[in-house]
Amino acid sequence: MSSSSIKMLNLPFQKQHLTGPLTVIALSILMALVEPFSSHWFAYKFDDIADGQWWRLLSGHFLHTNTYHLLLNILGAVLLWALHGHYYRTAGYLGIILFLCISTSIGIYIYAPQLKWYVGFSGVLHGLFVVGAYLDIKHHFKTGWVMLAGITAKVLNEQLYGASGEVAKLIDANVAIDAHLFGSLAGLIIILALFLKHKLITANIT
Repeated sequence: MSSSSIKMLNLPFQKQHLTGPLTVIALSILMALVEPFSSHWFAYKFDDIADGQWWRLLSGHFLHTNTYHLLLNILGAVLLWALHGHYYRTAGYLGIILFLCISTSIGIYIYAPQLKWYVGFSGVLHGLFVVGAYLDIKHHFKTGWVMLAGITAKVLNEQLYGASGEVAKLIDANVAIDAHLFGSLAGLIIILALFLKHKLITANIT
């Protein structure tokens, strides 16, 4: 059995690895349970953000268009936890999620102002995927390079040819491909910061 296969079998069930993802999932479910109140007050809405409702830059990512959309994003969060959850502790994981949420929203707000309304966690998941791929590479798992190439190809394909019509039909909304783009770019910012931090630590040791 390869080292990457062994890594995937060692699921991170310790509390410090579980608390972050469970918090995200619980918040998403809670938002779904209090609809339509949550969408009215917490969805990403360009005009309301322009009027000073800045919390929507964060909260909109924990809302979903329907149950299928919610379940797809929960499944994505669980799969990324299974692959990379052992790299994170609660504070670090939630800090990354916070940065990805806000950075993705700011990217949409500045560079995709035509997107007036947005909900969903998929942009954040793209960023988390990028960070996890880098951490795999850092720990000498070649699958990290495959994952990084795969997410790059997916995002570029969406920008050139649009998103899957089947997914749009399932979630009953247009797929926000710009959120995927800006989430991935936010992930790149994180891995650049992690890389520079590692270099500085290495330089201080030597």
